[in-house]
Amino acid sequence: MKVVVCNLGCKVNKYECECLMRAFAEKGHEVSDKLGYADLFVINTCAVTSEAERKSRQCVARCLKYNGDAKVVVMGCASQNDPKFFEKAAGVTFVTGVEGKQFAAEKFGEKLTSILPLPLVFTPPTRPLPQRTRAFVKVQDGCDNFCSYCLIPYLRGRSRSRSLEEIVREIGELAPHTGEIVLTGIDLSSFGKKEGGSLTGLLCALSGVKVRLRLGSLEASVIDEGFLSALKGLKNFCPQFHLSLQSGSSKVLKSMNRHYTGEEYEEKVRLIREFFPRAGITTDLICGFPTEDEEQFRLSLELLERVGFSRVHVFGYSPRKGTAAAKLFKPLPPEVVKERVARAEETARRLAEKYINSLKGERLSVLLEEEKEGYFVGWSGEYVRCYVRSGRQNEEINVAAKQPFKDGVLCE
Repeated sequence: MKVVVCNLGCKVNKYECECLMRAFAEKGHEVSDKLGYADLFVINTCAVTSEAERKSRQCVARCLKYNGDAKVVVMGCASQNDPKFFEKAAGVTFVTGVEGKQFAAEKFGEKLTSILPLPLVFTPPTRPLPQRTRAFVKVQDGCDNFCSYCLIPYLRGRSRSRSLEEIVREIGELAPHTGEIVLTGIDLSSFGKKEGGSLTGLLCALSGVKVRLRLGSLEASVIDEGFLSALKGLKNFCPQFHLSLQSGSSKVLKSMNRHYTGEEYEEKVRLIREFFPRAGITTDLICGFPTEDEEQFRLSLELLERVGFSRVHVFGYSPRKGTAAAKLFKPLPPEVVKERVARAEETARRLAEKYINSLKGERLSVLLEEEKEGYFVGWSGEYVRCYVRSGRQNEEINVAAKQPFKDGVLCE
């Protein structure tokens, strides 16, 4: 049987998809993560924004265009949020939520909806299918932050962490087969807090790992000298920090229930650059939050400029039913949100260009992933897309950055 596993969500979803691919492969099925003809489609959905949930719903029909007689399994945050929509959809057999994904390889033929209770402790995953270029390792799940705009704590449950021993074992198994390992979680920064550990402690336990290591999204609260010193102690740390911002206005951050000010965030960035002067610092920005006026939005743009992010993911605010913000605040007019998104995206474009220009003449370590239009293409440790004339797929090489090129930098 041909199985296609589709990921519509975050890096945690990506890891869970790789575990599912292994489960199906071990049962003798042909497995792919590339959308195309299949006898069974497994869709791991997302509900972080209303747009992500809409795409998750559309994916069912999109898959069936490749084979109208195929079975479809749906799981993840969107089906956790609204299982009834998916159980009524044509072709859908098994529907589950955040928990119970591991049963998909056994129950895909049953007409069944099974939304299990959210766990209080970390559910040990099955092993992922090894990826030659980049492997994700899920070390944490759930979130206790309850940002006022976010539905995820209600869908993923409370924060819970994987044991240190399990993580070290899995990374040891993956390291010989992949070029880079990414540590990921719904709230990676909270790793180990309830279990008596910390993310810093995990990094110290991984100091002997030889393969490249990269971190998923971080909260500003985790950044301190001890944490950065632990990163310095890693042999092959990729100096990229995805540090969630959401707004540059301390007033808006407070109404978002984010636990830092704009000034505190900038201080964390300053500390990062003390340890890693050339680090790529990426972030997320929400435009048009209901309490954001033009002055607060201007503060966000000014903070983006001062920090000099290498990449900014810009989102327009969308109210999520069940969140505090949806209950408390009246949304801004859609045209205001759309206009602010456009201005923020233009600022993000200029900042990315400026960062790439700052790398001219610098030596970069690049993991080559694919050959495309006469170039070998991969990502540097700083998370810059690099184009090189010669090389080999899945090879890590040192290059010199020459000039901006396409969506990244031309190297030799």
